[in-house]
Amino acid sequence: MNSLPTVQDSQIAAPVGSLELLRDLIHARSGIHFHDGHLDLMFDKLRPLILKKGFRSVLDYYYLLKEQPHYFEDWRRLMDTLSVQETYFWREMDQIRALVNVIVPQWFSKSRELLRIWIAACSSGEEAFTIAIALEEAGFSRFPIQIVASDASEAALEKARTGLFRERSFRVLPPEIRDKYFRQSRDRWLVNPQIMSRIRFERVNLVVKAETAELARSPVILCRNVFIYFSQEVIRQVVRHFAEQMPAGGYLFVGISESLLKLTNDFDLVEVGGSFVYVRKPQLTAMAP
Repeated sequence: MNSLPTVQDSQIAAPVGSLELLRDLIHARSGIHFHDGHLDLMFDKLRPLILKKGFRSVLDYYYLLKEQPHYFEDWRRLMDTLSVQETYFWREMDQIRALVNVIVPQWFSKSRELLRIWIAACSSGEEAFTIAIALEEAGFSRFPIQIVASDASEAALEKARTGLFRERSFRVLPPEIRDKYFRQSRDRWLVNPQIMSRIRFERVNLVVKAETAELARSPVILCRNVFIYFSQEVIRQVVRHFAEQMPAGGYLFVGISESLLKLTNDFDLVEVGGSFVYVRKPQLTAMAP
């Protein structure tokens, strides 16, 4: 059986022009953007994948990816490599409290219809489980609430689906909450099956409209701490697509260090329960020609 040729690290040709081509392709397909000063960082991250393919140049790797749809295996491996999976429970909790203490009660004071909450970049799952636990603690276990958590990285989703987490994920979670909803298993903690059952995990690329069209109709979208990796152009595209699909009055949460100022006119920034959230306007603005 033939095997792939081995290539030594120093033999990979990585001229700036080839790195820029690869950078622009990744940007177009995933939204992830590397500035000119970060091309070396991108190459360092992707070097093991290039070596594994037996390629002698970044350009060879670029052409491989260019000819593949974004859902093929080499793209999946790239997304797993570039995705940031460092997060933790109870992160930026003021926003979650606004969701659980204000937005959810308001929804069910007017309707008994299903409330779908979409976590649009869930990483390894801590945010999704945080919301499920917070809803449980607030007494919403029997209400028709669906939590859908998605990510572009299959590796992150596989980790989330196990429900197993190391101690560092609990660094701000109150111990009594941890002990109530997790069971220790050696050096890790396993989430309660009841909490696990409340979440559906899916692989979704935020820049592919066909993959986000249905979920973007959710009345509540959390897309927190992901836009910091996107260019302004891609943020505009993603947020516009959210706005086109979301119901009027729908809520969009972004990270507390992120802002949509000057990037969209389709949302109002509103204070809700002591936190700020974007609310979809009744009428969308016309797209610029």
